Amino acid sequence: MEAEFVDDVIAVPDSASALFGDRLPLAVVYAEQLAGPGIERGLLGPREVPRLWDRHILNSAVLGSLVDPGLTVADVGSGAGLPGIPLAIARPDLEIVLIEPLLRRCEFLTETVTALGLDGVTVLRSRAEDVRPRGRFDVVTARAVAPMDRLAGWTLPLLRPGGVLLALKGRSVSEELRDSAASLARMGATSWRVEEAGAGVVDPVARIAVVEAGRTGTPEGRARQRRTKR
Repeated sequence: MEAEFVDDVIAVPDSASALFGDRLPLAVVYAEQLAGPGIERGLLGPREVPRLWDRHILNSAVLGSLVDPGLTVADVGSGAGLPGIPLAIARPDLEIVLIEPLLRRCEFLTETVTALGLDGVTVLRSRAEDVRPRGRFDVVTARAVAPMDRLAGWTLPLLRPGGVLLALKGRSVSEELRDSAASLARMGATSWRVEEAGAGVVDPVARIAVVEAGRTGTPEGRARQRRTKR
């Protein structure tokens, strides 16, 4: 994939222009944030710099193809802002909350969101399981946070009925979903599947576990179910 170099450090793939359009300069600034303060503060390892675009930024931004316009999104365990910040750059129509429990990471996120002028993005210092009120998001995103059964336990309660968890996973995502099927059903998920995104943009394509929350996925939904059974 042809690329140009920015400051002789960060290669910008041609495909980034198609994905980010006129907001590509924001993505470049974010890449520089990751390669500078992000590395200095230990949010990413220095060996990640040559693959910031394909492995991290573009791989995160392609999630946007699975999100309908104008939705509210919670990015759980946001860390250095992946996938939430690339998604926000590519999809300014979304309202995104970056949820991260560690102070130093929240400071980086706040500085980066301010530097990029991402008006639709807020930073919340919290663990996912402590976020209140629950059941208020249309979509939850996560990347390299936890195994699927544990991740679902933290994130499904954050979703409105019919909302979806989009978890960026690796090659074994199908097996992980299969092994977690009983737990997902018990936690109120109504369906789960694997989607691919980013063909022609990233190689390999992003593999995403898509888990839909049912009415029992939130405390309110469980209460409704109990009332129905009486």
